[in-house]
Amino acid sequence: MAVDPERRLALLGGGFSTDDDGLLDDWVLDQVRAPRPKVCFVPTASGDAPAYVERFLAAYQSRPCEPSVLRLFRRELDDDALRTFLLSQDIVYVGGGNTANLLAVWRTHGVDHILHEAFAGGTLLCGISAGANCWAEGSHTDSFGPLTHLADGLGLLSGSVCPHYDSEPGRRASYQAAIATGELPAGWAVEDGVGALFTGGRLTDSVTRTPQARLYRVEPDGGSGVKEQALPCRPLVTAHRPTPTA
Repeated sequence: MAVDPERRLALLGGGFSTDDDGLLDDWVLDQVRAPRPKVCFVPTASGDAPAYVERFLAAYQSRPCEPSVLRLFRRELDDDALRTFLLSQDIVYVGGGNTANLLAVWRTHGVDHILHEAFAGGTLLCGISAGANCWAEGSHTDSFGPLTHLADGLGLLSGSVCPHYDSEPGRRASYQAAIATGELPAGWAVEDGVGALFTGGRLTDSVTRTPQARLYRVEPDGGSGVKEQALPCRPLVTAHRPTPTA
């Protein structure tokens, strides 16, 4: 694994599990210099759902990378092997599901500590929904049924994260209310279709696969409300693929 001096993570509002164009998946792979990066999918938040794993493998086995899956609900690696395996990855891609359950299972198996180590060593950490929430200090989640705040996470990204900002009823208002009351710190709201890359804790790239999708910075306004800033996103385009010849 090539060590990157900067610590990097990406919040995803799409990818193989929701989109057919593959634009965000290609963007993720483009962040790694290795010709065939090792990409580990971690489906803990979905309870290691078999269909989710199959969808990942179908999407990534056709790309120039070495895909693998870490299943924790039928764990096969001992502590040393688990650490060695995760630290050998160029990309760790965390799937969606239940954020609270994800964090609890990771802590039971010590995965949280290993991911801190991988992050410091240059592994790109990324994910969608719960897989985006988990990296921050806190997040907006439906892990407990109704939408609410979760003041818990790995803390690799300062502040909070809200996924599905535009696509799930109540997300925007509920997230803003949590920030206005101080239940969550200022943070990043990700609309579906967006990818946001953070390097050394700073936003260094934001992209979108759909013209209308945006990334937002949401902060307290100093009074009883919030200020919401839409950030520019670079449009992703489908790569040209040569037409096969007979």
